[in-house]
Amino acid sequence: MKKRGYVQIKAGKRLKFDEMKPGTFSFRLNVPVMLEGGKKEINIPIDTVIKPLKSKETDLPLFIEAKSAGDFTNTNKRRKEEAVKMAQLRNNYGKKVKFVLFLCGYFDSGYLGYEAAEGIDWVWEHRIDDLTKFGI
Repeated sequence: MKKRGYVQIKAGKRLKFDEMKPGTFSFRLNVPVMLEGGKKEINIPIDTVIKPLKSKETDLPLFIEAKSAGDFTNTNKRRKEEAVKMAQLRNNYGKKVKFVLFLCGYFDSGYLGYEAAEGIDWVWEHRIDDLTKFGI
């Protein structure tokens, strides 16, 4: 990221995702969402949040969730987690939310199809340059 001109926001800065400047990124950033009904706010931890260099101040950053699996069984147990996160983000911040999975390991077509049906895209660890398709 730094080789591409990005600046890391260090942990502990207490920066909100919607205050990020273009060309910045952070690891393990909490994103607040209101649960359905609007009575309770929770924080959703996001593994990596990147504000593309060419984005506008008002654009949402790219949210990336890292997932690793040693076998196919574990992925099918967890596939709903990402769909719930995506739904909560979209319900709070609209359809312009960009949420991508960064995958390492074994993910079969059932898992990938489920995520795709929820509007979630992914990038494989061995094809990290595919992040350029998301403006990074």
